[in-house]
Amino acid sequence: MRFIINFVRFWYDFIIGDDWVVAVGVVVALALAALLAHNGITAWWVMPIAVVLLLLASLWRATAKS
Repeated sequence: MRFIINFVRFWYDFIIGDDWVVAVGVVVALALAALLAHNGITAWWVMPIAVVLLLLASLWRATAKS
């Protein structure tokens, strides 16, 4: 049982980390890209834009706290 708990804690910390908003943003961007690709729309541009926007939002929130 201890192995399972440690396994779940590792993955939670690896995926969520310090900023859960970025993790949710990545999931939303992946879902949007999948939805666009499923409908036959080129979706390669979704992830680069999401990365830039999420990075800027994360930096803005981090600097606003200090």
